[in-house]
Amino acid sequence: MTDSSAPSQPKPSLLRSIANRRMLICIACGFTSGLPLYILYQLIPAWLRDQGIDRTTIGLFSLVGFPYTWKFIWSALMDVPLPGPLGRRRSWALLCQICLMVTLAALALFDPKTSLNEIVWVVALVAFFSASQDIVLDAYRRELLPDHELGIGNSYYVNAYRLSSLVPGSLALILADRLPWSTVHLIVAAFMLVGILTTLMMPEQSAPTVSNPSSKPGIERLWEPLAEFFVSRGTRQAVLLLVFMLLYKLGDSMATALATPFYLDMGFSKTEIGTIAKTASLWSSITGGVVGGVEGGRERADDAPQLDEA
Repeated sequence: MTDSSAPSQPKPSLLRSIANRRMLICIACGFTSGLPLYILYQLIPAWLRDQGIDRTTIGLFSLVGFPYTWKFIWSALMDVPLPGPLGRRRSWALLCQICLMVTLAALALFDPKTSLNEIVWVVALVAFFSASQDIVLDAYRRELLPDHELGIGNSYYVNAYRLSSLVPGSLALILADRLPWSTVHLIVAAFMLVGILTTLMMPEQSAPTVSNPSSKPGIERLWEPLAEFFVSRGTRQAVLLLVFMLLYKLGDSMATALATPFYLDMGFSKTEIGTIAKTASLWSSITGGVVGGVEGGRERADDAPQLDEA
């Protein structure tokens, strides 16, 4: 029998789950995480095609997105705190964001007609720093959100990620019809300030307790997860899985990179592409993501204990 006299613990309200400081952090982090990716797959192809670079070369540029697939290789390194007052997650996030803003602004220095090789290296650095930022922000978000807010928080994060495409895929193209591309690159790079300011203001989360922490530092810390992966899967299956990860959606990435050049070749202006083509399917996917996240959060909230407001 249950003790009816025991006070029942109140459950968190849906309103407190969908509107609190943690959700604002998820939105800002989602925006700053998605911005570099859409620069690589929307802004860079448009810039190159507008400057007369052939479509084959533009399609090959999508290969610089490999760091997003292979980021698990160096993800363990980012568990090691950097020196300074920001803590483990925020220190790495700030470093990646500053490097992203610098490399994105550096694109303003080059002309695709004469400096294509240099642009390849800069774009590769953008992809590397962007993938590294994703590692940190994903880990931070999991430590920030209680279980009953995971659905809503991830929904906000993903939708802000998608909304960030409006900067390189819409705003930048509209501006490129009125301003030099070098100025457009500097304006787009300045949007990384959203992530930098968020990182400086958001609270550092305490490191989770690990039951069997590794005592090996440096390069051995990177190798341990890979060694465990090969041992648990077997060499043949592990290699097949890595090849699958490498090639998965490679064709989709190339097709996405060629969409804007295709519109330009059809005779549409950059303003028309930015105002119509890049926003037509965005809002329906965002609406569906928000509804799904809220419903998931409602189900988790029904079973969760009351938490103090952050």
